[in-house]
Formats: sequence, structure tokens, C-alpha cells
Amino acid sequence: MEKITIHTENIQLDQLLKWAGIVESGGQVKLMLEDEIIKVNGNIETARRRRLHEGDIVEIEGIGSWQVAVEQSEA
Repeated sequence: MEKITIHTENIQLDQLLKWAGIVESGGQVKLMLEDEIIKVNGNIETARRRRLHEGDIVEIEGIGSWQVAVEQSEA
């Protein structure tokens, strides 16, 4: 499982997958959701704009799995 570090408190599922280079477009995410091959925290996901937070795990059947990590800002 790889970690994907974001710089905000949360991120939408489709934005995360595009930002990390896992998919090229939101249309690909939509098709994957329709095929029920994306899971978030072990549950089949149906919402493209699902908000992800630190520690959430995204799995795509046949492709891989990723854990969301939030970059800690230096104060």
C-alpha cells in the first residue's frame, strides 16, 4: 500500500485519484464507480466526490491501494 500525501484537511475521491496520477480524468473515475471496483475503507464506493481524510484507504480492484496522509505544516 502506498501513501498519498495531501496538503489539505480533506480531498474529494476523484481529485485524489487524478492528482496522484492513478487516473487521467473524472470520467474514468465515474466508470470505475459504476463497475464497483473502487472501495474506500473496505466498502464499495459510489460517490465520485466522497470526501477523504487522513487515514482513509482507497482500493481499486486490479490496480492497487493507497492510504491518505496529510502533510504536517511546520509552525
